[in-house]
This record gives sequence, structure tokens and C-alpha cells, in this order.
Amino acid sequence: MTALVVEAAGPGITLQDGGRHGYLRYGITAAGPMDPLMHATANRAAGNPLDATAIEISTGGVTLSADGGAIGIALVVPGFRVALDGAALPGCVVLTLEPGRTLVVRAGDAGCWGYLAVCGRIAVAPVLGSNATHTRSGLGGLDGRGLAAGDRLPVDEGRSGDVSPHRLTAPWLDRDPRVIRVVLGPQDDYFAPDQIAAFLSGPWTVSPRGDRMACFLDGTPLTHAKGHDIVSDGVAMGAIQVPGNGLPIVLMADRQSTGGYPKVATVIGPDLGRLAQVRGGARIAFRQVTVDEAVAARRAERAVLREPVAREPVVRADFASDFLLGLNLVGGVTDGRA
Repeated sequence: MTALVVEAAGPGITLQDGGRHGYLRYGITAAGPMDPLMHATANRAAGNPLDATAIEISTGGVTLSADGGAIGIALVVPGFRVALDGAALPGCVVLTLEPGRTLVVRAGDAGCWGYLAVCGRIAVAPVLGSNATHTRSGLGGLDGRGLAAGDRLPVDEGRSGDVSPHRLTAPWLDRDPRVIRVVLGPQDDYFAPDQIAAFLSGPWTVSPRGDRMACFLDGTPLTHAKGHDIVSDGVAMGAIQVPGNGLPIVLMADRQSTGGYPKVATVIGPDLGRLAQVRGGARIAFRQVTVDEAVAARRAERAVLREPVAREPVVRADFASDFLLGLNLVGGVTDGRA
């Protein structure tokens, strides 16, 4: 069977689909992509269901090859560096990976997460109905772990793409990470009005300690009005806990199922990926919106994925130095004599 072969992989490279839903009551959270919009965009470009299994790529980078046949790929890693056999490519691109060729993705000047979807299906066995990898519990993916050199990912129902790479145009991925929209609550009453104002005005600095479980924020600590403990209740992705030290923690894809700290607010769904892409040391602020505004934002986000993702050939379309250096602009060597 045709397969993607992992030649090298840094930390944090996993398989993720739309998530493992329906098991929160048993202490099993959904996992799934850190940036749901980017994950769905890669699948849409590959002609797959929006929640299909894809490779989530961290700043650790990954190197892949194909075995047993050509594999069509949609790669959505804006801000990362991409090369096919050493030739630079755009961060958002569809291509056909043929046997004997090597695709390399490395961290670039922006972003923390990206996605690679195959034109077909990554054929690994689901766990509780999902391929989403939750490494802390060892569920999903390949034996509940991240990808490593030597791993083979069988590709079923594979389809080859265009012979030459094509750049993807997805303007909805150009998101301002400096302001993250939130809905207050469910325990915002644990904070006095001046502390809510302080939370919203910020600014907050994203800590480099973050991972798939949580985004930690540094800044002026918040003060609790009713103490920093509550009866543990369920937590959603994007819930913002404020523990005893007063520094907010945004719970992300690999969060725990319940928590006992008051939650001052919740990041709205369309801004989860925006926050996930912020690197450590960057500053953000929060902006309060209503539930109706959050629902409207979600509907707008889904609407952009109903149409095909536009593409154009990568043929001297980008004259930036990185692109030109990746091209073979000389067909041979001559001393100038006939």
C-alpha cells in the first residue's frame, strides 16, 4: 500500500482529526487540532471531509517521503519554511509527493502549528471513533504517541494531485493574533469589576511554557474576590482559568476534563487557532464579545470553507530571495565557447 514515510520528526508532530467527542463525562477530552480552521483548510484543499485525519506539524519540523506510489498533499503551514528536494515552496501549497523525493517542513519566522492533509485517507485504526492523538493519555494516532523517524502512514483511497506545485490562496488564515475575543464567564463573578477590566485591558505575554494542554500568560496578576477554588466542573477548549497566583491559563486541545479554578472567560471558537499560533514572548489582549457575536463569527468561519480553496501554479510567481534561491535557474555549465 502507498504510504507516507517519516524520515525525521521533531517533538509535537501528531495525527489529529476533528477530535474525540462524546467522552468528556468519562474524563476523556477531545484532543484534535490546535488550530481547527487551519486543519479544516488543509483538508478542504485536499478534497477531504473537514474533520479528516491530518498531520499536525509543530515548530519541531518534519521530513517526509512517499513509498509505493505518488501521494497528493495539501500543506498549510504559513510562516514555516518548506522545501521539496531542496527547492523552496510556499507555506500553503498543494503538490504531488513522488517516491524518491523528500519534503521538508521547518519552523520559520511565524506560527506554531501547521497541517498536512493527504488526498485520500491516512489509514490508521481509530480509538473511540477518532484518530486524534492525546499523548498524555496515550490515545489515538500511532499508539497514542507523536510521530517519529521510521513511522509509516498507510494512505488509502489516495489521489495524485497536480504534477507541479500550486500555491493555495486562503486569506482567512491571515489573522491578527494581538487581540483574542472572549465571552466572559462562567465564573466571572469571582472577580471584581476592576479585575475584569484589568483582564480585558492587559496586555498579557504568552509564556514559552505552553503546549497542547495550555497557554500560560504572564502579566500583572489578577485578584480573586471569592477565593481561587471552586467545585470542579467541566472545561471546554479555550476556558481561561485563574489559579491562586492570579495569572490566567488558557486551556487548549489536550486540556483536562475538569478544573477547580474559577474561569474568568472563554476564548471563542474562531479565535482558538489564532491564539495557538502565538509564539512565546508575544503580547496579546482580550476583547469581550457577546454570545451572539461569537456565533456569528463561527458561522462566518465555516462559510469560507464551503467553496474550493483557490490555487495558482508556483511558476516564478514569487520573486522573494528565498524562492529564487530554491530554484534551479541554470540548466547547465559552459565556458562560453561554441
